Amino acid sequence: MVTKTKKSVALPAIIDLDSLDNIRDSLIDLVEEGPVTVTADAVERVSTNALFMLISAADSARKNQFEFAIEQPSAAMTSAIERLGLAAQFSGMMRG
Repeated sequence: MVTKTKKSVALPAIIDLDSLDNIRDSLIDLVEEGPVTVTADAVERVSTNALFMLISAADSARKNQFEFAIEQPSAAMTSAIERLGLAAQFSGMMRG
């Protein structure tokens, strides 16, 4: 059995439409290659589109039978998730 190395993406402080393309491009490749960890401790502001993109990336990873985890989500990110009613979608991937 081949063990896949976990890849990591660190989210920037502000995840808006300007930063979304770069994050999406990174995640598209990584969810095809193996387990992915997204580090979210630096997030100060996150757009709704970014949260939906993370849900989509997690779904793609699951379809490929890879783990997708968001580690150390900041208070701002957690608050945005709760405010938008997305806690259930994020519950299985949040760590720390």
